[in-house]
Amino acid sequence: MKKRFFGTDGIRGEANKHPMTSETALYLGMAAGTYFKKANSQNMVIIGKDTRRSGYMLEFALVSGFAAVGMDVKILGPIPTPAIGILTRSLRAELGVMISASHNGYADNGIKLFGSDGFKLSDKEELEIEALLAEPEKIKRAGPKDIGLVKSFEDSRGRYVEVVKACLPRGLRLDGLRIVIDCANGAAYKTAPWALWELGAEVVEIGVNPNGMNINDGCGSTNLTQLREKVIERRADLGIALDGDADRIAIIDEKGNEIDGDQIIASIASNMLASGNLRGPVVTTVMSNLGLENFIKSRGAEFIRTDVGDRNVVMAMREHGSNLGGEQSGHVVALDYATTGDGLISALLVLGAMVEQEKKASEVLNCFTPMPQILKNIRYTGKSPLLVDKNAKLVEQVKQDMAAKGARLVVRTSGTEPLVRLMAEGEDEDMIRKTIDELAAAIA
Repeated sequence: MKKRFFGTDGIRGEANKHPMTSETALYLGMAAGTYFKKANSQNMVIIGKDTRRSGYMLEFALVSGFAAVGMDVKILGPIPTPAIGILTRSLRAELGVMISASHNGYADNGIKLFGSDGFKLSDKEELEIEALLAEPEKIKRAGPKDIGLVKSFEDSRGRYVEVVKACLPRGLRLDGLRIVIDCANGAAYKTAPWALWELGAEVVEIGVNPNGMNINDGCGSTNLTQLREKVIERRADLGIALDGDADRIAIIDEKGNEIDGDQIIASIASNMLASGNLRGPVVTTVMSNLGLENFIKSRGAEFIRTDVGDRNVVMAMREHGSNLGGEQSGHVVALDYATTGDGLISALLVLGAMVEQEKKASEVLNCFTPMPQILKNIRYTGKSPLLVDKNAKLVEQVKQDMAAKGARLVVRTSGTEPLVRLMAEGEDEDMIRKTIDELAAAIA
C-alpha cells in the first residue's frame, strides 16, 4: 500500500492547502489517537511546534482531534524537534507530535510523529494510521466524560536544556569561549542560547526574534551570511547555525570557513574513538563525501551508507548497534543523547572536543580533505518525476562508467520538494562536472 499523506519525514506541504490543513490535522489527531490509545495507560500525547504562524492553526486542530478520542494532551509550545523524541520517552507518553517544516520557509508546515520509545514512526505504523484516515468510521470517539484533558506543559524547555547540557563530560564547561548562535528565528530561539550561557559561554545571538513569518528567512543553517559576518566581527571561537526546528546544524569556524555535516561527524567520531565511546559503525547516507568514509575506515571504525533521510540513518544505527550517524546536510544523530538529529547536541559535542583538546574549531573540524563533489537539482512538474523513470537505463550506464573510474553518481528525488537531485563525486573534478552536466541535459 502506498502512502497518501506521509512522506520521507512526516506530512509536509504548503500551509492551509491539502494536506496541510486544519481538517487533515483534526482527523490525523483522531486517527493517531485511536491507533495509539491503550487500555490501562495514561493515554497522553505531547505536542510541540516551531515558530510558524500556521503552527497555531494546526496545533489547535490536532489537540481537538486527540482529545475527541480520549487522549490527554500536553502542549509544549515552541521547542526543537529532538526535544519531542526525548520528552515523549521521559514523560511516558504514547505519542509525540512536532509541527514543523524544518528548513523550509514559513509558508510550508509539517507534522512529525514519534512513538513512545522516542523514535519516529515506522512505515507500518504510518500506513495503519493512514488506513484509519481512509476509513473514519473506524475512529472511536470518546464519551463526554472520557474526552481528553488538555494542559500546557511549562517545564518542557527546562527539561530539554538539562538533557542537552548532560552530553558534556561532568565538570566540563565553556568558560572563555565566545559563541555566535543563529537560531533561524525558529524552535530553538530560547533553548539554544540558554544552554550555551548556562555552560559558561559568552553568547552572541542572532535569529532569535521570530514573528511567525521570518523562520529560515536569510538566516539559520540554509543561509550562513549573517553568521559568518558576526563570527568575524566579534572574533568568535565558533559560529553555530540551526534550522527552523533545530534538528540540523551548520558551523562557521573562527576563520569564517563553512563546516558541513560530514566534517562535524568526522570530528565527533574522532573524539569518541579517542575516548573509547564509539559503538558500532558510523552510519551516513549515499550523499556523504568519500573523504569521510576513507577517514572513518582509516581510524579502524566501520562505515555504512543508507538512503537519504535521517530516519533511514537512525533505523540503520539501531539495527547495527551504532551510536553515531548523520547526513552531510547537518543532521547528526548521537543516540546516547537523542533519538533523532539534534543541532545543539552536535554543537556541544564539537565544543567539548575543542575544550578537551585545547584546539581551535578550524583544527578540530578539519579531519579530512573532501573529494570533489558536484550537485545539481532538476525541477519537475506533475506528481512524479517521470524524467528519471524514462532514463533509468541511461542513469545506470553512467553510474557504471563512473564506478569504473573510481567515482560515484547518486540520482534521487527529493522527499520534500519537486526536485530530482544529482550528485557526482570523484578525484577528477573536470570529469565529474562534465558527466553531471551531460546527464542533466539528457534527462531534463
